[in-house]
Amino acid sequence: MSDELERLEKALRGMTPNPSAEARQRAIDAAAAEFDRHHQGIREAARHKGRASKHGIFWLQNLKRRFTVPTSRTALAVTGLAFVVVAGVVFRQLLLAPPALLPGVPPAELPDSADLSASLPPGEATSQLHVDPASPPAELPPPGMKGITQEELAEVLERLEPRSPAEPVAAPPEVVLPTEAPQTARRLAERRRQSESLRRSTRLRSEADVLEPSVEFHSLGQDLREGRDRFSRFDANPVKVTAEEAISTFSIDVDTASYGFMRAALQNGVLPQRDAVRTEELVNYFPYDYPPPETRERPFAVHVSLMPSPWNAPSRLMHIGIKGYVADRRTAPRANLVFLIDTSGSMDAPNKLPLLVNAFRLLVSALSPQDTVAILTYAGTAGLELAPTQVAERGKIVAALERLAAGGSTAGGEGIRQAYLLAEQHFVADGVNRVILATDGDFNVGITDPGELESFIARKRDSGVFLSVLGFGMGNYNDELMQRLAQNGNGNAAYIDSLSEARKVLVEEGASTLFPIAKDVKIQVEFNPALVSEYRLIGYETRMLQREDFRNDKVDAGEIGVGHTVTAIYEVTPAGSGAERIAPLRYQEQEEAMAGAEFAGEYAYLKIRYKLPDSNDSTEIVRAVTQDDAFESIESAPREARFAAAVAAFGQLLRGGKYTGDFSYDDVIALANGARGEDSFGYRSEFINLARLAQSAAAMMPSR
Repeated sequence: MSDELERLEKALRGMTPNPSAEARQRAIDAAAAEFDRHHQGIREAARHKGRASKHGIFWLQNLKRRFTVPTSRTALAVTGLAFVVVAGVVFRQLLLAPPALLPGVPPAELPDSADLSASLPPGEATSQLHVDPASPPAELPPPGMKGITQEELAEVLERLEPRSPAEPVAAPPEVVLPTEAPQTARRLAERRRQSESLRRSTRLRSEADVLEPSVEFHSLGQDLREGRDRFSRFDANPVKVTAEEAISTFSIDVDTASYGFMRAALQNGVLPQRDAVRTEELVNYFPYDYPPPETRERPFAVHVSLMPSPWNAPSRLMHIGIKGYVADRRTAPRANLVFLIDTSGSMDAPNKLPLLVNAFRLLVSALSPQDTVAILTYAGTAGLELAPTQVAERGKIVAALERLAAGGSTAGGEGIRQAYLLAEQHFVADGVNRVILATDGDFNVGITDPGELESFIARKRDSGVFLSVLGFGMGNYNDELMQRLAQNGNGNAAYIDSLSEARKVLVEEGASTLFPIAKDVKIQVEFNPALVSEYRLIGYETRMLQREDFRNDKVDAGEIGVGHTVTAIYEVTPAGSGAERIAPLRYQEQEEAMAGAEFAGEYAYLKIRYKLPDSNDSTEIVRAVTQDDAFESIESAPREARFAAAVAAFGQLLRGGKYTGDFSYDDVIALANGARGEDSFGYRSEFINLARLAQSAAAMMPSR
């Protein structure tokens, strides 16, 4: 027997004294009463579709909470295991005895609701019921421990069964029940049948869902150590030769999920996965003080500057800044919001469902009284937790949020389908209609294929319902799925790793997140080969479009909300600078000379195409990038462009620094410090601290 098994047996022997017959009967009655309360609770909760699948787990979790247990991980594990084993001993002797073992009753003749006392041989109906303890129980608790097999656990249970002091230790004893045992056994057998039926009807994944609640006792460090988070793989945008490919086209991106995940990783002493770093999302995490448009006729203003590259002196950075129209929140249209909340077992962790609930409480506090909120939850199935309710009844919405608890599998696809249906049923004309999905992205029931979900959401774009995605937790965070859903749902994605981040996303930037002013926003830049020999777009690798997609209004692109800022940065190599990374072609000189004569002084021609939220027709904004936009030194360049350049360098370093030369984290810190500005909310100071953490962060969390 292993040392772990011996320790288990010693612990259990010290915790389970032999009960008297009276004590055993009291335990039976108490268990029956507890089962009645548990069963009644499931019947009451069954009216809330989609929550029944979690009650098996909740019952054990609630029982666990009634006792004071040690707070350390080891003590908690031992106490929980002891509880399961003791319960298994009682159920084995009293509840789970196979009907075939009852004297005088063949298994095939015993119906589920049979009167067990009537089936006993004459003279035994009011006497004693004998159960053969050597027969295997109908169910054994899953081992749940490394190094202990189910057979070894059964052997421990056999040795620990209650024995009369007069009986020899080696002899297998008979379990003798009181004279009321036939009636008790009949009642408990019926309850066992009902429990089995409930288990099947609520679609629990396995008996482990009942016996082993999906409570995460591990730390965030262990989540990172496991490395099960999923991200789309991509390579950095390559250097392009202007003479060969002068046009660059991409969709704008206002997502910030990558920054939140990166911050959570660094604050735990480990570098984020390379594919978790999307440089454009790091850059666009920060608000920038770009001047907004003067009128509502044009939804956003465009600003461009050229400055020397901090990491490659002969090259220049072309900085493009977009600022959305800043509307008065009091004049914002009504909002019809559906909160779609993942309450599956994978959300049962402090940085998941509890944080999610508090985040939505903040959002509700920032909405207008006439806005409406509905709450859908999904685990094994999806169900309505709260019908559309005006925010004026805030207490009712908050109470529904606080009732949420995690357990079961993850039917995310069905939840999305029902959420769109509910939003469409209560559609607000001339208002904002949006589904806000909050999850770790671990879909494992129903529609789980990302392509199928993506297709469903893409078809729903025409309904006028937008989609926002909020990610929570680490360990099984599915960023790849969440990005695809947000991009195809005319929405945005954010990662919530703290209550401060929830306030930033849902309160401070709530208007830009919830209220769009333009959709399908695309950028196309044509570079002049006479002045620019090479260029490279920093970031936006997952947002690149084909040249012909720019004028194709059927091609989806990004959205901009009220007051939103969007930043894009190109690294360009001036023609004749000698800093080219790719050798020039022999036969392009004449073409370049002709272009230079016709468009002297133009580095590039910028075009932005967009649709208004309620329109299917696109409008274009065009602007030439000229010598007038150029700054001779980094110090003379606009402060916002300098800070964005520091963040862009940081993102490239986290991804390996393929194009940043000798530029270091110290250089990032120095550049960011010089462009920090007012920093009212402390976001830029936090970024500088993250750059310091990156200097000493481990490449990955060390194994135990």
